[in-house]
Amino acid sequence: MCERRRYPSDLSDARWALVEPLLTSWRDDRARHRLNIGTPPQHSLRDLLGAVLYVARTGIPWRCLPHDYPHWNTVYHYFGRWEKAGIFERLNGLLRRRVREDEGRTPEPTACVIDAQSVKTSTNVPARDQGSDVGKKIVGRKRSIVIDATGMLLTVLVTAASVQDSTVGQTPLDRVAANHPTIRKGWADRGYREYLVDHAARLGIDLEVVRRTPGSRGFTVMPRRWVVERTLGWLMHHRRLARDYEARPTRSTAMIYIAMIALMTRRLIRESTRTLRGT
Repeated sequence: MCERRRYPSDLSDARWALVEPLLTSWRDDRARHRLNIGTPPQHSLRDLLGAVLYVARTGIPWRCLPHDYPHWNTVYHYFGRWEKAGIFERLNGLLRRRVREDEGRTPEPTACVIDAQSVKTSTNVPARDQGSDVGKKIVGRKRSIVIDATGMLLTVLVTAASVQDSTVGQTPLDRVAANHPTIRKGWADRGYREYLVDHAARLGIDLEVVRRTPGSRGFTVMPRRWVVERTLGWLMHHRRLARDYEARPTRSTAMIYIAMIALMTRRLIRESTRTLRGT
């Protein structure tokens, strides 16, 4: 039987080699705790992850997965298992450190940038998980992300869009301070109030609010803040993130990590993202 044709979202051999050890270790660990020890796996981990990447990139419903992938129900089952086990977050951390080392930086960052993005939600998202961002006139969810100086994701939190930036920003900063004690400097936009600056100071982080130059008009590239805006733009290349389709905030968080995993694996092997531009 001939091998199926690869999709643009599928992992190349070099990209698969970056993520395969962690997924194989997860499967081996589960096998040791199962009663039916010795039963061979029925599905390729590479095909399962490729199917998840396909959904993230194209934005299709799970039920519309092409038939040459494993059954959509199986893929969604593994997606849920990996999300609960923290596999996507761990992969994000491992790849981020490799990206930093590849660019001649220390594995752990010393500075960060925080920002939030409000997006509309689909009809399957429960009303209790939604809210209205009055300033941006969006009813949906809010993604609060913290990145390092290279634009790589440190942590993300998905909440209702109605939650004020400074309020929701405390949790990501707490996570960053706990998981990355080397961080001593941070930047944010003026949507974050002074009490978040005080909260960051208690964590040992000097959080600076970047403001527009008085009298400036039109579009202006803001120092430091442009890095996080670029990261949010990267996420929008994945159509599953153009609108929040996930019923659970944790699954929405997992999709954001998946988008960053796809980006970092390409970045590490110098593989460009295929698009339709210029064709």
